[in-house]
Amino acid sequence: MLAFVRLCLLFVCLKGSAVAAEAELTPPDDLFMLTLNTNYTLTWDWDQSAAGSDSATFTVQYAGNHQLKKKNPKWTTVCPETSGRSCDLTWSGLNYLGVYSVRVQTNLNGSHSVWKYLSFSPDKDAAIGPPSKVRLGVSGSTLDIFITDPQNSSNSSMKEQLHKLTYDIVYWEQPEYGKGSMPETTTTETNILTLSSVKPWTRYCVQIRSRDDFYNKTSTFTAPLCTQTEGVVPWWKIFLYFLLSLVSCFLTVLLFLYGGHYCIQKCKATFLPNEKLPSYIKQHDRDYPCLIVSDCELDLCEPVIVCPESVINPAVDSAAPPAGLDQDRSRHSRQNSSSSGDSGVYSAGGNSGGLQPKVASTFTDVNPGFGSEKLNMLSMNSEFKVFPAVPDEGVVDMEV
Repeated sequence: MLAFVRLCLLFVCLKGSAVAAEAELTPPDDLFMLTLNTNYTLTWDWDQSAAGSDSATFTVQYAGNHQLKKKNPKWTTVCPETSGRSCDLTWSGLNYLGVYSVRVQTNLNGSHSVWKYLSFSPDKDAAIGPPSKVRLGVSGSTLDIFITDPQNSSNSSMKEQLHKLTYDIVYWEQPEYGKGSMPETTTTETNILTLSSVKPWTRYCVQIRSRDDFYNKTSTFTAPLCTQTEGVVPWWKIFLYFLLSLVSCFLTVLLFLYGGHYCIQKCKATFLPNEKLPSYIKQHDRDYPCLIVSDCELDLCEPVIVCPESVINPAVDSAAPPAGLDQDRSRHSRQNSSSSGDSGVYSAGGNSGGLQPKVASTFTDVNPGFGSEKLNMLSMNSEFKVFPAVPDEGVVDMEV
């Protein structure tokens, strides 16, 4: 009996010492829930000086308020013995409309502090965010605003949790210089809003925030988004734009045509230089020297051939020679021409004793292909005799 009493006293003493050590360990303080839509993070502080050089850990648990009414409530551990000062409860399965109790305990060298409690209701305490995206559209003189709902942790619309979510829209004129006009405010529950009270050809800026009237929760405003409205285009502007486009097209086509013509001419001048020679040069491409005359001279003058230097008898009549004599002397002229080379001096049948030669100027037809007959011009006593020449058989020396 005495031994049993001693054992009970020892047990009570050990339990009292453990409770005293547990009471001496400082619990966390300043519990705070960082929230945005359905993202929840619990943070706290703890005095590290109480542990010295040892590192403490923390345990985070939560339970619904309906569980606390039971004799043995069920606590769900979220962060077991974490060394940080925060715990993420986003994916712990908290219902947005529920009410929960969250507690934190300090662990150090096998000892545990008392629990620190925080009551949390997402619907009441969680902050809401601004619209996830805002876009402006211009339709004539009206301004269209397209709003994208805030997103929850599963990238869905927050209207699944807040069915009465509305938006406060603030817009104002933004001139290029000077101060803008006073802001105007409007409210909408839809995701598309058209502002028809704006001025045409005016720059406007817009800011939007989310609002929940049940618990009077509002978000921050979005960054200013600006655009310029449009209006009816005056007729003179339409005509001016049309005229400028027409002139631009004409100048472009003209530039292309001129550039193409210039390139073609340059290519011809580079690769086909003979194409730029005058026509009267290209017509007389022969092996013998030619007298180059202009086109007007070709039109006014008959083609003639100049006889070489001949001995002419002044006593003979200037009439045309007999046919037989003409043929004999033609042969004689060709023989003398071949034997005399480049001298250009022909004899008159060996009878050149007392006669002085007369020199006649020579003009050569530069185009034997002409259909007209050739003419000989002879100089005798300052008089010229013109008679038909033998076509394309060389030059004939005639004696009269």
